[in-house]
Order: sequence, then C-alpha cells, then structure tokens
Amino acid sequence: MKVREIYYLVQSFIIYYHNHACMGFWKNLFSSSDSSSSFSQIAEYEAYEVGGEELAILNSRPSSSTNNGRIFFSTDRDIDLYELEELCNAVGWSRRPLRKVKKAIQYSFLVVSMWQIRGNQRRLIGFARATSDHAFNATLWDVVVHPDFQSKGLGKALMKFIIKKLRSDDISNITLFADPHVVDFYRNLGFISDPEGIKGMFWYPD
Repeated sequence: MKVREIYYLVQSFIIYYHNHACMGFWKNLFSSSDSSSSFSQIAEYEAYEVGGEELAILNSRPSSSTNNGRIFFSTDRDIDLYELEELCNAVGWSRRPLRKVKKAIQYSFLVVSMWQIRGNQRRLIGFARATSDHAFNATLWDVVVHPDFQSKGLGKALMKFIIKKLRSDDISNITLFADPHVVDFYRNLGFISDPEGIKGMFWYPD
C-alpha cells in the first residue's frame, strides 16, 4: 500500500478523549451502574500491588456465555515477546522485529496485559500500551484482544483499565489511531474525532 493511501485511511480516524469534553461519559463508564449486561459482569476488578506492579483481577463471575475463566490485568512489562507475537498474529497484524517490540515496551509510559487463568495455565489474551509526555497527553498503541475473546466485553474492560490508570496519573488528553473497522468500537467508548478538525500528518522514509 502506498504512503498516500495509508495516510488517507488513517487521517480521518485519529480520535481522542479529552477530560473536560467527555467527563460525563467516563464518570458513567467507571461507575458500578454500567447498563451493558456483558460489560457489567466483568467491569469490576480488585487491584493489588505485587512487586511494584499492579495486578487487577476481575472479581465478578463471568457469565456462562462468555466462559472466560479467571481474567486479570497486569502492568508488568516482563512479557514473553513470542507470546505477544502470537497474539498479534491471531488478529492478522504484520510481524515486527522483536528487538523493536521490546524497545517499544521498554520506553512506553504504561503497559497493560490481559490474561486468562484456567487451573495452573495462563494465556495472554489482550494487550495495550501508552506513550506519554508524563503531564498532559498520552497516546494508546497496540490495543489487541484475541479473536476468541472478542465481543464479550473484554475489550471494553481493557480500555477502562488503561484509561483509569492514565487518569490516575493526571493525564487529561488521550489519543489513539483507529483502523476504519474499529472506529465505531472507540466511538462507543466515548472517543471522538478531533472537534477542531485536526488531522494526523505522517512522515515515512522513502
């Protein structure tokens, strides 16, 4: 795909969350009275500090239709890169050099992984990370949920967790790049296109 074509696809889908513009929505999303049945069963979690890293365990029993087992989030950056690559492959992402993936994780402001626990087995089923200026802005990258666990509210739970973590660090502007087929997903979470009509601009090496 040519650079111009890539730019055309992406430029209309830079969407962002602003603290003041969407505060009502996020206040409602983070409350315990979420109206979505699939989301409400997995939206509440208990947070624990383990070795300086936060673990968040979903404390509501998954419905019989989801059959997800035990789900938890972690902010630990020590992730098996091959397991992460398998997750990305499952959604059809292009392969990336693992040394660069490792560096991207190392220098991210926040890294969140989502795991399924069944017995003594654990499986990486979701991932997201954020870069930030540590003051005002953060951008989400590599948001992914395994296809076997999509359409069950887990993507919303992952987004809720990472945004709440960013807000706890007083980050008020959160942006992301959305492929056309997932724009509605983010819009349903309260993300909007830039109200001032700002478009993304990209520079690529020849």
